Amino acid sequence: MRIAQIAPLHEAVPPKLYGGTERVVSYLTEALVEQGHDVTLFASGDSQTSAKLEAFWPQALRLDPTIRDVMAPHMLLLEEVRRRADEFDVLHFHIDYYPFSLFARQPVPFLTTMHGRLDLPELQPVFNTFSDVPVVSISDNQRQPLLQANWLQTVYHGLPENVLTPIPNVEPGYLAFLGRVSPEKGLDRAIHIAGQAGMKLKVAAKIDKADRAYYEEVIKPLMALPHVEYIGEIGEAEKREFLGNAHALVFPIDWPEPFGLVMIEAMACGTPVIAFKRGSVPEVIENGVSGFVVEDEISAVAAVKRLSQLPRATVRKAFEARFSSKVMARNYVATYEELLRQKRRTVLREVNAS
Repeated sequence: MRIAQIAPLHEAVPPKLYGGTERVVSYLTEALVEQGHDVTLFASGDSQTSAKLEAFWPQALRLDPTIRDVMAPHMLLLEEVRRRADEFDVLHFHIDYYPFSLFARQPVPFLTTMHGRLDLPELQPVFNTFSDVPVVSISDNQRQPLLQANWLQTVYHGLPENVLTPIPNVEPGYLAFLGRVSPEKGLDRAIHIAGQAGMKLKVAAKIDKADRAYYEEVIKPLMALPHVEYIGEIGEAEKREFLGNAHALVFPIDWPEPFGLVMIEAMACGTPVIAFKRGSVPEVIENGVSGFVVEDEISAVAAVKRLSQLPRATVRKAFEARFSSKVMARNYVATYEELLRQKRRTVLREVNAS
């Protein structure tokens, strides 16, 4: 199958440091190539892939200080894909709703994976207008605000099985927080949980410009507590050691998390997850198997005390069964095939009608 993967230009594929969507696009692209498909990746020029790379912008926009309008390169990207659309059997977009209008007017089958939160009121008229455009969710919970959308399938994210692996004979010595410093990610709650559990918390987190004021006002004073160690933003190469040596990943979110890639990264390392029951969490974490799904800080502290009940080998097996990139790619190929079948049925109906 000739497949185009169209990635955001904000980060390289895969990202050098933080970046969930681009990392998933990388994992999917590599797995599709391994399965024998002819894949072209439209991404920034500093991306690395075994697929055909169409380097549409010289480097990731976040790393380019000359870029002030990040939408302009994406507009050009869409036009380039449109001009070349007939080179592919299917076009797979990862740039939100931006392709909806243009690509609904051309014949090549396309779909879009929605990677972000969908509970924003301004999205309602968009999906009312484009209710026939095929989309994929990354959790069933993510769909709830937009039931009118044309959901083809839910496809969970996946990681290559050899990227993150358990550390043999590990003696875990701390709780871990990995992600962004923002109110909805709950770093302040993670610090409270670790303190009440009498454990050290290591923090590997990115601070966006938009969250700088929140960090200075709320988080920075908490970082001075003796049980907290701030490591900073880390890349993929550092994740195995960071997550693999942790008693658990603490994921005390306060928003409708669409998926939460960090949860399966921890599971790949054999590290259980203690997560608040929000968004996708109950779908990703098997309570009592790969972690504990909890309601609040009190129950999270209690869960820390029960971590010995979760064998790390069992956590790893749960990852392998559900969240490898091979599984993700097979599920997407099945979705592509269904999209192509729908297209053939539509063409046949039009021919019969004429």
